[in-house]
Amino acid sequence: MSKLPDLEGLAVFAKVVELRSFAAAADELAMSKATVSKAVTRLEARLGSRLFNRTSRRLALTDAGQSLVERATRVLAEAQAAEEEASHQSSAPRGLVRMAVPMSLGITTLGPVLPAFLEAYPEVSIDLHLSDATIDLVGMGFDLALRVAALPDSSLVARRLRAVKRHLVASPAYWDKHGRPHHPADLAQHRGLTYGHQSAPETWRFQKGGEEASVRPRSVIRANNGDVLLPALLAGSGVAMLPDFIVGPAVANGRLEEVLPEWQGAPIALHLVMPPGGPRPARVEVLAAYLAKALGASGR
Repeated sequence: MSKLPDLEGLAVFAKVVELRSFAAAADELAMSKATVSKAVTRLEARLGSRLFNRTSRRLALTDAGQSLVERATRVLAEAQAAEEEASHQSSAPRGLVRMAVPMSLGITTLGPVLPAFLEAYPEVSIDLHLSDATIDLVGMGFDLALRVAALPDSSLVARRLRAVKRHLVASPAYWDKHGRPHHPADLAQHRGLTYGHQSAPETWRFQKGGEEASVRPRSVIRANNGDVLLPALLAGSGVAMLPDFIVGPAVANGRLEEVLPEWQGAPIALHLVMPPGGPRPARVEVLAAYLAKALGASGR
């Protein structure tokens, strides 16, 4: 006997008993009568006992069939309930969504928009993983992610939500002391507060019209999170190139000063990323649609 039970045979047997007919069971199960008969015969062979005494006019359970019918009926009922529950979970916004988001973006941008989503979908919960590292969505079982990057081609399903502006900034006191650059090449002489995950030093790349420039700043602090650089920036410790959702407020209120605004940094964007395949559970679809609206260009 194989290790796995013949669940199909048990379910078919239970349906035949319920309807007292092979033909009626075949109709309800959308099977041929021959398939139903073979399923029961296969189960009988496996158990080594006849389950029915069959005549042209009457179908009666044997002692072996009588002893099996209660459990077989329970197997059928449990399987039907499991399918109905799974189907309901897929069609109704209910259950847990696992989501990976960069730390700073999660705190400054995602966090404020989540309460309205939870109010609209009270039966959906979110397991939020905050990390600036690039998470393996498929390998780690995440339903979706937000990423701020120029995304390479991959098997993931990515939706661009909006462009993300980066600012080249330092405190006004820093620029007064060390001088304001006139060209990106001048940045090589400045103190860098740099962000990155790779072992190689960060390179800042710029473009103005058809001209391109790149510089590798001299880092005095290098971190894998942008928010941790903000106190040093405000204290006048150096220069950083960081996205609007980290330094935008400090630029707006004058605590940080942007330089070389005519030079555009390498373009990056906010993306909503999901593993390949489908269909997706309703809880994932409604969260993805909500975030696209709340965080996209029209929802800013």
